[in-house]
Amino acid sequence: MNLSHHYAVLVTWTGNRGSGTSHYREYGRENRVEAAGKPAIEGSADPTFHGNRELWNPEELLLAALSQCHMLSYLHVAVKNGVTVVDYTDAAVGIMEQTSDGGGHFTSATLHPRVTITDATQIDLAQSLHAEASRLCFIASSVNFPVGHEPQTVAGAGREGPVV
Repeated sequence: MNLSHHYAVLVTWTGNRGSGTSHYREYGRENRVEAAGKPAIEGSADPTFHGNRELWNPEELLLAALSQCHMLSYLHVAVKNGVTVVDYTDAAVGIMEQTSDGGGHFTSATLHPRVTITDATQIDLAQSLHAEASRLCFIASSVNFPVGHEPQTVAGAGREGPVV
């Protein structure tokens, strides 16, 4: 059974410095991403492409989507398999290569999830669940480059309080 899910965002260019795109260096790459009922995301281009390094760029957002999707899929399969996760972080990295025609594409992404579980006897099981989580991740299934996983699982009580 296939179910369709529909998503809508509004992306607005906010980088008009008064003369629009009259010259390559005359306009800003700033933009705002919005969806109904959610805080806006302030974005820009990567600094390499004259963007604002203080704002999110599309490449970071793609990598964040891959990481977040894998995490949510992993938490789902952990519950299904009786593994209690108390902490999860991921230092994801991606590689994008520019092409000679000015375009480019991601060639790979590698997720580095560090998962803390409550039961040390389940570490091997918890490690193995990343394969199923990867298979279930909608975003990883939608990209045309490999998404690797180098997980680390430890047993413990998790972090104390929120991480800032």
